[in-house]
Amino acid sequence: MSESQLFKGIALFTPGGDLIYCIDHSKQDRWHLHLCVALQEILHLPEPPHFLVPCYTATIDHWLNPRTQEVQTFAEAYPAVMRYVPLLAAIFDTGNFVWQAAPWQEGMCEQMVLSTYRSSFPELWEDHDLIVRLDSQRNINDYQPSNLSLTPEVKKTQGYVLRLFVAGHSLITERSLEHLQVFLERSLNHPYTLKVIDVLTHPEQAEIDQVSATPTLVKVWPHPVRRIVGDLDNLEKLLQMLGIKENF
Repeated sequence: MSESQLFKGIALFTPGGDLIYCIDHSKQDRWHLHLCVALQEILHLPEPPHFLVPCYTATIDHWLNPRTQEVQTFAEAYPAVMRYVPLLAAIFDTGNFVWQAAPWQEGMCEQMVLSTYRSSFPELWEDHDLIVRLDSQRNINDYQPSNLSLTPEVKKTQGYVLRLFVAGHSLITERSLEHLQVFLERSLNHPYTLKVIDVLTHPEQAEIDQVSATPTLVKVWPHPVRRIVGDLDNLEKLLQMLGIKENF
């Protein structure tokens, strides 16, 4: 990794599993606050959900050791979001790097304390299939919420909604995510959301989507619903599933 690839990344999850994140090469901005403000705008919350920090946060730092002149990586996630490590590895391109569990914050991250916010922020406990990258090159006061928001109406008219079902955290899972993310970025001309669901922790969602084996990729929108089981390296099947040959 070259010095030009130095960056700090911050990912903020909601209790329902939605994700907003940034990659900041200047490593100077206060992105925890920016992410909370963006979530407020996207989900129409009464105020920025600052209580999500640090409990639902993951951070990564690629930094240059001045003594050795080598690029080093430090990545940690709080216990509540450790189950999303395969997704974090994909969006931050960490490969086989082992994410560390951040120390629990006594008095802040207890589930009983966090649940007191649920009545005021019910949207955060819902799953909107939301994965948004906030552009670190744009001032938070200048961005237009409509560019970030992925409401059901936007999804239905402009984008794809995909769900990837996996079983636990493994090297195979990470490779599948990396391959799929590269494919989607190169092949789709429309916005998309990709939700990663672990069937070991969310068996009810696997039952709803009729998933019996992993990995399984399900195209929820646009209709018709289609799926690929197992072979996510088959480019022809992916193109057919997404209808790219038909639509582009």
